[in-house]
Amino acid sequence: MPLPTPPLLIVTDRTQAVRPLSDLTDTLFALGVRWLSLRDKDLPEADRLDLARALVERGRAWSATVTLHGDPALALAAGAAGVHLPDGGDAAAARALLGKDALVGVSAHDATGLARAAAQGADYATLSPVFASASKPGYGPWLGVDGLRRMVADSSLSVVALGGVETPAAALSCREAGVAGVAAMGLAMRDPAAVAGLLAALSTPWRRPDSAR
Repeated sequence: MPLPTPPLLIVTDRTQAVRPLSDLTDTLFALGVRWLSLRDKDLPEADRLDLARALVERGRAWSATVTLHGDPALALAAGAAGVHLPDGGDAAAARALLGKDALVGVSAHDATGLARAAAQGADYATLSPVFASASKPGYGPWLGVDGLRRMVADSSLSVVALGGVETPAAALSCREAGVAGVAAMGLAMRDPAAVAGLLAALSTPWRRPDSAR
């Protein structure tokens, strides 16, 4: 399944959010975000299901793609457009459950993770951390732009850059490295208006350079 347009994935974290997630997502959608994934895995399953359904409903009004981090069965119950799995998650099993039209992504941190996700038929993988991240201090080592470029060039999978992509310049540098999209969490939760700058950086037609194929 093609990635949503614009190719900016917002990952939720209510512990950093300046407002309740349901309200915050309305602001993000109004700014132009069209792809959001509910993370917040620490919530009780029933509460997480209720929140996922609420976000799916709000996203529908904006024609936005809303997915769920973690459990494909919970994503199905919530009516989400797909699921984002942890590193090593079974993308093939998620596809079998959710169907061919679902958006299935996987977290990856190295070439092995990217290759495994591609072999299992994932639509994309987030690759992290690209830069130092305020949301996960000390998490690394960072790939940097050069490392990101090498990973993208060696992978057949659509790669979404994650980790410390918090400025338009950072988004542009990832784009120039050949990624299919970028992801943000902390910035969007702490300062949703700042997402406008990331969207602007991704607003022109998106094409992987030949060197990254």
